[in-house]
Amino acid sequence: MAKDYYKILEVDKNATDEEIKRSFRKLAKKYHPDVNKEPGAQEKFKEIGEAYSVLSDPSKRKQYDQFGSAAFDGSAGGGFSGFGGGFAGFDDIDLGDIFETFMGGSFGGRRSRNTKRPTKGEDVLVHINLTFEEAIYGCEKEFSINIKDKCESCNGLGGHNSKTCPTCNGRGRVVQEQRTILGMFQTESTCPKCNGSGTVFETTCNSCRGKGLVIRKKNLKVRVPRGVDNEDQLRMSGKASSGLNGGPNGDVYIEFTVKDHPFYQRDKSDIYIKVPLTIAEAIMGCKKEVNTIQGIVKVEVEPGTQNGTKVKLRGKGIDDEKLGKKGDTYIIYNVIIPTKLDRKQKKIIKDLSETPLDDEEAFKTFKRYNK
Repeated sequence: MAKDYYKILEVDKNATDEEIKRSFRKLAKKYHPDVNKEPGAQEKFKEIGEAYSVLSDPSKRKQYDQFGSAAFDGSAGGGFSGFGGGFAGFDDIDLGDIFETFMGGSFGGRRSRNTKRPTKGEDVLVHINLTFEEAIYGCEKEFSINIKDKCESCNGLGGHNSKTCPTCNGRGRVVQEQRTILGMFQTESTCPKCNGSGTVFETTCNSCRGKGLVIRKKNLKVRVPRGVDNEDQLRMSGKASSGLNGGPNGDVYIEFTVKDHPFYQRDKSDIYIKVPLTIAEAIMGCKKEVNTIQGIVKVEVEPGTQNGTKVKLRGKGIDDEKLGKKGDTYIIYNVIIPTKLDRKQKKIIKDLSETPLDDEEAFKTFKRYNK
């Protein structure tokens, strides 16, 4: 089936070399198998590389514009099998290789390489649930993860008794020449026998089945800092899976979920507390003891306190270890209106209702717009 390389690279047929290169950079990074784990990402990545290898070469682009992808797939009578079987070593290049391979102008004549590139081990994401108190005061948590660890039987090599690969003679790469109606084309790709290492083993390791890594359970302990919040993440560097070919270990990322509290309401480092008042306390004023997260604080309720009045207690909030400072606590007064009154209480309220409030701004505004 004919392929539209311009469509694959998301450019039009009149695109400049720079536009083609820019689009390739973006798409290659998006679909690289080390970054994109979605199904089909690897095939898409290979297809992008195939398209770029043609459109970035003036001669090949001219042939493609004239004959289409048939010039490279053998349908025009040349028998060339194209790029579908392992284009230019996509299996062993990483994001750094993308630009070295395609941006450096060395496609089709890349340097020989007989060692695999060091690869960082896989990262692990762990979700940990915390109570409200554990989050604001800090704590220690223990948890277990499954990681890919270096095989002790073969020391992470994948086999025993190494020798030079007979297919590539230790180069790690093989060159193939294929004839088309437009001439001879030469392609270089990763050696399929040794996967680019330049060496093979007489016997494959039975413990790891040649992968160099085995799955094992690992127990870890983490100190949770004071003040962590929902979806905060903490990284434990180098605690996850082992790297390959001398690469560093992966990292453990811990994401926290904090349980709500029935009394304290949190906003980042600040705490909000609703304090109920009777009508009498709100009118006459009183003293209250409020249990903040930093201890009991005595507050004085001013006479005539209105419902919803907010009072700030500076520095009585969360001691946030990340920010290196304490938040504040806000008291919100909630005046409770009684729903059941006896005859005596009703008379008191009736007498109270005769108190003139004409000078209050709220009543003035209401009367002004409700004439």
